[in-house]
Amino acid sequence: MSDADADEIRVGVRTRSLDDERLRFVRQLGATDVFIDHADTAEEPDEFNDRVASTTVAVGPDAMPSVDELVAARERVEDAGLRLAGIQSLPYSLYGDIMFGRDGREAALAQITTLIENLGAADVPILGYQWNPRGVVPMRTSPVELRGGASGTGFDLAEIEDPDGLAPGLDRAYTEAEFWDNYEWFLDRVLPVAEDAGVDLALHPVDPPGLASLGGIPRLFRDVESFERAMDLVPSDNHGLKLCLGCFSEMGADVDAVLRRFGERDDIVFVHFRDVVGEVPRFHETFVDEGNFDTTAAVRTLRDVGFDGVVIPDHVPEMAGDTDWRHRGRAFTVGYLRGVIDSVASE
Repeated sequence: MSDADADEIRVGVRTRSLDDERLRFVRQLGATDVFIDHADTAEEPDEFNDRVASTTVAVGPDAMPSVDELVAARERVEDAGLRLAGIQSLPYSLYGDIMFGRDGREAALAQITTLIENLGAADVPILGYQWNPRGVVPMRTSPVELRGGASGTGFDLAEIEDPDGLAPGLDRAYTEAEFWDNYEWFLDRVLPVAEDAGVDLALHPVDPPGLASLGGIPRLFRDVESFERAMDLVPSDNHGLKLCLGCFSEMGADVDAVLRRFGERDDIVFVHFRDVVGEVPRFHETFVDEGNFDTTAAVRTLRDVGFDGVVIPDHVPEMAGDTDWRHRGRAFTVGYLRGVIDSVASE
């Protein structure tokens, strides 16, 4: 099924579409694993979900994929010679009430636990999630021209109007203690379900990181220490990190040290492999071979700590003639990562 052994670092992709052409392209790149970028039913129009229902997975308060639908998605991916590794991330529409401790949190928790149970029954092993306030500031501000006229996304805090004001819809600022309490409430209830289902939950950093609060909303997972706290808060073998190298690079963290720190704890579920130039409060994304950290050193560290999971391109640059999915930027990144991984493995 794959070009990599089970005990080796593998290269995958994230994709919303599971249509035949997309899956053939992914297989042709030499990638082995697929993470589904879900369609959030709270955000997408009904006609969109109707149109793509057979080739993607809709997740949200108005629709939860059944076991049969997840099995069909897994078999579709496997028929293309690939693995369905998991769902890339929970939509905010499912975790927002829990994050703020609102009245709807019990209903939201029930939907999330149903999703986890269905993933386990369908033999889909990973559910990524984040605790990222939505609608406070844009993840990125102005695009940046990269080598050869390619386009990358950028962030500059100076371009954000009134970052200290309350976010729309809030009548007060929230404290970090409140958010940690709400997060622990979530973990206490969701991790036993994940353990029973055999599903790993993978936490992503807030993006952009490094900032303690914006719009009156705490940004918990902004630094290395907060991830250790998250892993220790309710210990579980089924809880780890969707370790986004780009986010840790944006923080100004030592990426090799981060990989070693969490790799030795066996806390890395899968890796977003991207990089940036600069750090918060101003940075821009770039090609994977030119950024703040050394790509080869990062792969070598992953090998040294015994990581045998999936690394996936994330936020790839837009190249000449690219598509909405950035086929060309993604193909470059997959090929580059495969080359580096093979080179490190031969050392």
